[in-house]
Amino acid sequence: MKNALIIFVRNPVSGKVKTRLAAGIGDAKALQVYEHLLQHTQKIVKELPVTKFVYYADEINEDDLWDGFEKRKQLGDDLGERMRKAFEELFAAGFSKVVIIGSDCFELTADIINNAFGSLDESDVVIGPVMDGGYYLLGSNTFIPQFFINKKWSTATVFSETLKDAAALNLNVTQLPVLNDIDNEKDLRNSSLAFFV
Repeated sequence: MKNALIIFVRNPVSGKVKTRLAAGIGDAKALQVYEHLLQHTQKIVKELPVTKFVYYADEINEDDLWDGFEKRKQLGDDLGERMRKAFEELFAAGFSKVVIIGSDCFELTADIINNAFGSLDESDVVIGPVMDGGYYLLGSNTFIPQFFINKKWSTATVFSETLKDAAALNLNVTQLPVLNDIDNEKDLRNSSLAFFV
């Protein structure tokens, strides 16, 4: 089985990352938090027995903590199109299971990601919900373009709408534990990273 992990990241530039968080704690601290989240994400995925693809939002950084990973650029006008193109690209390349994560979830672990890949032996889709109504992980063993269209991204309806898509397509779904990601100051204060405030 060929397994691919997509990691969506933003280039760590002050004023361009964690903008909702920055509204509460300022650009400089928001950048520090995001760099910490990037380091956490890299640490938990680096030993996973899968092919790892880092997709950058703006430009590929040739010399950073993702050295040794496959590096690509996100393509598309919105988050849905960018995810759709990444999934399509990797399934077209011959991967059997594709899972995507972001870099906002400090509660995410290597075990959760491993379990996600394992669940795709029995399920068509795996999804990890976050408290605010989105998801921290999405995976499938076939390309499902419906998951990436007609969504209001970064809103409380994304997770439920994705489940509706899966039900309409008669797909079997495994749901992972609900976690918290860090989007704003309240999320940060309620996390183990509250020392940044």
